[in-house]
Amino acid sequence: MTHSLVGLALGELVDRALPAPLDAGRGRLRRRLLLATGLLASNFPDLDLVLTPLLPAPLGYLIHHRGHTHTLLYALPQVALLLALLWLLWPGARRLMKDDRQARRAVIGTALLGMVLHLSFDGLNVYGVHPFHPFDSRWLYGDLVFIVEPVFWTALGVGLSLLAGPRLRWPLLAFFAAMPLLFTWLGFLQLGSLAGLAALGLFVAAAHRRIGARAGLVTALLLCVGFVGVQGVAGQMARADVRAALAQAAPGSRVLDIPLSSFPANPLCWSFATVSEDAAAGSYGVRVGVLSLAPGLNPVSSCPARFGGVAGSRETALVWKFSETRSLAEFRALQRNNCHFDAWLRFARVPSLAKGAATDIRFGAPDQPNFSTLPYAERQGAPCPSPLAGWGYPRADLLGW
Repeated sequence: MTHSLVGLALGELVDRALPAPLDAGRGRLRRRLLLATGLLASNFPDLDLVLTPLLPAPLGYLIHHRGHTHTLLYALPQVALLLALLWLLWPGARRLMKDDRQARRAVIGTALLGMVLHLSFDGLNVYGVHPFHPFDSRWLYGDLVFIVEPVFWTALGVGLSLLAGPRLRWPLLAFFAAMPLLFTWLGFLQLGSLAGLAALGLFVAAAHRRIGARAGLVTALLLCVGFVGVQGVAGQMARADVRAALAQAAPGSRVLDIPLSSFPANPLCWSFATVSEDAAAGSYGVRVGVLSLAPGLNPVSSCPARFGGVAGSRETALVWKFSETRSLAEFRALQRNNCHFDAWLRFARVPSLAKGAATDIRFGAPDQPNFSTLPYAERQGAPCPSPLAGWGYPRADLLGW
């Protein structure tokens, strides 16, 4: 939904930035074409989901999703494919692009920017992207916003709904108002988050009413950018708190990574993981916890339990939920001797090993298998997975590379 809303907002703003055509029918066609281009371009990179059957689960998803189609280099053929489809399958769009140079440039620019925005929004969360492959195949992580962020839905959803026709406007506004209420009732959002989302939607609506239609949508986009900025500051504070707590929990260890994931629409609550190395002991450790940046105002026990909240007193700022320590030598030997585990390490950022299975505990508790869980022991004798993409190993540091 986020990608779709971003693409539609892009198409709408590009259309409104252009001079209005003298012919009203041509103007309506241009708007529809730009909206369609933005919508499709902002979702096109996720076509790599069709490649997941190339490898047995979970490796097909882990290796090939957010893969080649999520790189800047391979965005170019995707743009060419999208434009070719519009040209071949939409006669009206073909005539418009053939006759109107300005519209043609706007469609190409919207397609290019839509692809870049997809990669940018994917890069904001803890999952990661590697946009510069093949020149730099390392995973990059924003660790800023929740992977399904309702702030984007509310701001952009309200801004776009107000631009829809009379028949769609009120149903869409009702939908985007009902979603936060439903998520709060289900336990995914705190009441404070719900109030913040309501204020966000009302602010966008006020800008639309008082300044103009385009101003309302621009306001929505600026609020999204501002929210990312707030998350950036809060994330730095959260990382500093985790680092200080880890220094007490594992003195003498070297911190390698602190993946962060905020709670939805909530800059105060963060779930986190840590990866550290104790070279003297020849071991590494992974840990998971939850923290609140303002325990007096919003104790860690108030962070929504549906996303990993924990019990604690009003003074509790940080709670450790899980820790695991393992031998570095055994970890490296497993990577050398098990090609399935080696392939899995091209994705895993916080590896947890138990009972012959490996799980990236960014995405769930170690004792609860998730989409990343690989039963590497039972696949020991199976043929090695192929084809593999050449992504960098997130935990190359643990492998001594």
